[in-house]
Amino acid sequence: MLDIATAYNKYKFLGNDFLTWIWYLIETDKNITHLINAKETITLEVGNAIVLENNLGDKSTEKISIKGDQAGLEEGTTALKKGACVIQINLICKINEDEYKFTIKGESFNVTGLKTPKTDLSSNEDEMEGLVLEKAFLSFKIFEVIDTLFLTYIDQRTSEDWHENGLQDVKNWIQSY
Repeated sequence: MLDIATAYNKYKFLGNDFLTWIWYLIETDKNITHLINAKETITLEVGNAIVLENNLGDKSTEKISIKGDQAGLEEGTTALKKGACVIQINLICKINEDEYKFTIKGESFNVTGLKTPKTDLSSNEDEMEGLVLEKAFLSFKIFEVIDTLFLTYIDQRTSEDWHENGLQDVKNWIQSY
């Protein structure tokens, strides 16, 4: 059995590869409902920030940060061509008409800045417990989407035909820019 530090160092690339794969999914098919087998329509979009990292080989790294609502992703796709991968991405997930915004980090899978759909804020203290439960339920929905996407990614990544299909599809997408 691997100790935690060894396992972390051995597999820390998976989170960043996962985020790069999510960007690929977004650019090639915004509707991810079929991957999640959901009864609801689920779409993903890149939000207002993406951070990429490229290991330059001489123990130095290059970080590319793209931020802003109208920011173009051309610099990010150029970085992908040079071997960078996504280490942090801001996403907008729409589940039917509900919109969620959050940032996810590849190294730790930390989700930060989660904004769930608006709930009816009541000034009545008796209804406060219901509001907290509703927020918890909405938060759970987005974690379920992320978990299911990660399991789908891992299934594809560990399949026999990953190098011929999945990886080659991602490489073709990167080269198409």
